[in-house]
Amino acid sequence: MSKKSKLVIAGLVFLGLIALWAGWRHGKTEADDTEHADKARGEIVAAVVKVSRGKLGAPLTLAGAFKPFQDVDVHAKVAGYIKKIYVDVGSRVTEGQTLAVLEVPELAAELAGADAAVRRSKQEILRSKGDVERAKSAHVATHAMYERLQQAAQQKAGLVAQQEVDNAQAKDLEGEAQVSSAEAALNAAQQALEVAEANAKQYVALSEYTRIVAPFTGVVTIRYADTGSLIAAGTASSTQSTPVVRIAQISVLRLVLPIPESIAGEIRLNDPVKVHVQALNADYVGKVSRFADSLDPQTRTMETEVDFQNADGRLLPGMYVQAVVAPPDNRDMLTVPLEAVELGTNASEGSVLVVNARNVLEERKVQLGLQGSMRVEVRGGLTDGERVVVGSRNEFRSGMKVAPKEIDSSRPGGAEAK
Repeated sequence: MSKKSKLVIAGLVFLGLIALWAGWRHGKTEADDTEHADKARGEIVAAVVKVSRGKLGAPLTLAGAFKPFQDVDVHAKVAGYIKKIYVDVGSRVTEGQTLAVLEVPELAAELAGADAAVRRSKQEILRSKGDVERAKSAHVATHAMYERLQQAAQQKAGLVAQQEVDNAQAKDLEGEAQVSSAEAALNAAQQALEVAEANAKQYVALSEYTRIVAPFTGVVTIRYADTGSLIAAGTASSTQSTPVVRIAQISVLRLVLPIPESIAGEIRLNDPVKVHVQALNADYVGKVSRFADSLDPQTRTMETEVDFQNADGRLLPGMYVQAVVAPPDNRDMLTVPLEAVELGTNASEGSVLVVNARNVLEERKVQLGLQGSMRVEVRGGLTDGERVVVGSRNEFRSGMKVAPKEIDSSRPGGAEAK
């Protein structure tokens, strides 16, 4: 190609670039002219969207980890040496199964002493019953003697000396007092037997605690002691006693989720919750089993527990999961972009700037419902098709006339004017 041809081509390219630049400037000037015309009329351009019906979009995703349904340290009720321990880490145990046996020599002696006290009390009762019978028999004799002397004295004056009658009456009263005393001694012996039997039952119960059993079906996760270890009695929370083992129930696992305030009021029992377990690369579905029914004032979240059946044992406590919490009523609802709402004192109230038919701004209170990642449900205060201002509201106020520019609110990070 000759030098002249190259110069011609370069000139044509240059002219084309000039034409493109002129067209861009022309289009921009027209847009500027439109905006300048709006400003000339004293109107500020306001980005607006129409209130419409739709879904809130993607459900909420929360991170969490599985926990055992129950997880406890098993302590000894009485102090003693471990005579035999039958389980170790990983042992599967059932409710009531013997985990270990303690040796407590002094407890056996105390139990023997309590049994002896019971036998002694029973013998004391037998002796007291005999005393009562003897006292009653003696009283019957003295009472009969007194009555005969009294009758004889009444039948013929002077037949029986009054002194003899008085002596007989005194012996009768003495016999009656001895009966009461013997009966009181019998009652005391019976009460002593009850105390002795209660002490014996206490020592029997304590002796049964030398056999440490599983409180529920689960797996041993930690073994704290070996044969011969001295175990302190775990009878008070202030006692720093060493547990024997730790047992976790893993046939059912808990997942604790902090549900945000925006959807906390919509959570219901038995709502399905889907989780993805990264370690297994598998999805599982659980059900909401319980929730706090109140918000944490620090995090503004509600603690919610989801139970997962784990009969096959594939899921392990501590496994990290991603939980998907979908609003239970994610139907078509009246929604507006989050950036159009100025929240009030709580998440269920707010205000928006509405552009009326005369393009004049009106501040309106609205009642809010479920909240998604980009939009929020409007339960009152707006109707379908009304226009609301989005973005910063610093330059707008109620009663101001604006030039509305409708944008596409479905496009994140900004929108194109229509």
